[in-house]
Amino acid sequence: MDTWQQQEKEMVLAFHEIPGIGWHAIKKAVKHQLWRKENWTRDDLLDIGLRPGQAQKAADYFREHAWRSTTSGSLKMKHCGASILTPYDAQYPTLLKECPQPPWVLYAIGRLELLERPAVAIVGTRVPTAYGRHVATVMARKLSAAGLTIVSGLARGIDSRAHEAALEERGGTIAVLPTPIDDCYPPQNESLYRRIAERGLLLSETPLGSGLHPGQFHQRNRVIAGLSRAAIVVEGASRSGSLITAAHARDMDRELFAVPGPINSPRSEGPNELIAKGMAILMHSAEQVFQELLWLRGMVEACDRAEGQHDSAASAAKEAEPATSEERKVLALLCERPMSLDELQELTAFPFGHLSSILLNLCIKRRIEQQAGSLYMVL
Repeated sequence: MDTWQQQEKEMVLAFHEIPGIGWHAIKKAVKHQLWRKENWTRDDLLDIGLRPGQAQKAADYFREHAWRSTTSGSLKMKHCGASILTPYDAQYPTLLKECPQPPWVLYAIGRLELLERPAVAIVGTRVPTAYGRHVATVMARKLSAAGLTIVSGLARGIDSRAHEAALEERGGTIAVLPTPIDDCYPPQNESLYRRIAERGLLLSETPLGSGLHPGQFHQRNRVIAGLSRAAIVVEGASRSGSLITAAHARDMDRELFAVPGPINSPRSEGPNELIAKGMAILMHSAEQVFQELLWLRGMVEACDRAEGQHDSAASAAKEAEPATSEERKVLALLCERPMSLDELQELTAFPFGHLSSILLNLCIKRRIEQQAGSLYMVL
């Protein structure tokens, strides 16, 4: 990334964290190359097309701190173990970049390499039937076992079932949050949130410190569809949030599948309607995804080969690295006895995301291993 690109990225981050500044306002700043200016005045911002309220907020926000000297949240993100991705970064997902209005900023905790794997979204109601829970679990497990990453929204019900099933298989799972990356929503899924941060990937485009409002759910659904090669609706009422994800998937020309349900079940109204109107393919097996998208299996195989070569080189390099002071502290604790992530966090006081990164590095260096029950022990 050259100097101008780096400054452009920093400007995008600065704008993104101003309350009331949205996607179009940032686009105007990029179009008019506002990163070339050391400071912005209200008139500068009005000249590029920002509304008076937006221009005033941005001018006020940076009156005391010049935008190039602000951390743009990067220190706060490092503290919670998060990475920041923008369209200027190589790790920003290519498929998402091709969507209408791709997020200017993504905050991430976990395995960024999952963004390179072909993915499928599984979404549905928060109050599924036993049938819906079973179907979501089976579909997610089989597709993840076949190498596809499962994307969903960490909501209760179908989303949670899909994440849990996929997490244990090689494709893994990505959870897209409506809240800031350090804020689990809903709170009841805290345990699942932690496991995904440790073995999958958490994503959010919401800046730290932002409150929750309804529009963030629509933004999250757009990202879920954008990351995925196909979307599967398991259960949902006719006005379910899962149908918003389905609509985004159709708008982005993704393949859309729907699992049929009883005609007298309100929770199957959504998928049944999609099938009846010819908007979605009636889904009866996980294998259909590969049958409809014939090129998908080749993508999975290519990704497996690339990961295998990268993992071999990375593992050799990692094993040769000396332990950091923080890693030595964790190793000293584990020498006493195997411990869980929660126990280690309590004893080290390291932020959760940062501790997860330390443990992952120690596993790669073959200094520790994770046992059943999520216990870590020294090798």
